[in-house]
Amino acid sequence: MTVIEDRIAMAESDTRWLDEMFERLERMPVPEGFRVEIVGGNVHMTPQRDTHWVIIRRIVRALEDRYGMDVKAFSDVRIDFPGYKNGFCPDIALLNDSAKKDDTGHWRYQDVEFVAEVISEGTASNDYGPKKRAYAAAEVSVYVVADPYQGRCYVYTDPKDGDYENRTPVDFGTDVDLIGTVVDLTLKTDRFPRD
Repeated sequence: MTVIEDRIAMAESDTRWLDEMFERLERMPVPEGFRVEIVGGNVHMTPQRDTHWVIIRRIVRALEDRYGMDVKAFSDVRIDFPGYKNGFCPDIALLNDSAKKDDTGHWRYQDVEFVAEVISEGTASNDYGPKKRAYAAAEVSVYVVADPYQGRCYVYTDPKDGDYENRTPVDFGTDVDLIGTVVDLTLKTDRFPRD
């Protein structure tokens, strides 16, 4: 086998493993209001707080205001990203207009243009660490982390070699300028709540 064939076989094995794990998780009595995702082969169950949801809703609303109600923006929908057993459910994933599901019925990470994650206390290290690296490896053009504990957003752009070359902190209350990026909008944060 070649290196490429080995990587394809490993990716297919990870996908089968992720499919099986998510099927098992769907049968489990996950409490209402919790979200489940798999990061690096580890299952993370996170409660959705009102602060979390308000920020997600405001970002999705900004995308809908800019692109219309048919924009391919999803919340908590599984997308498998590069790396070891990464079945993420991003808080917000914006897919390109031509995105279609693959043969297994999943959205492809190659079609993701923008991701936003709202920090939860228990999983912040995932959003700032392995998920950020996976999004960069997937060449997601813009990654925004909204951190209600710090009252700040971090905008990551220009993915290269598994990381982002640019990181811009923006305090809540200041507009996040995404004009000139694939998102092409100004995100108002003056009404983002803090924890």
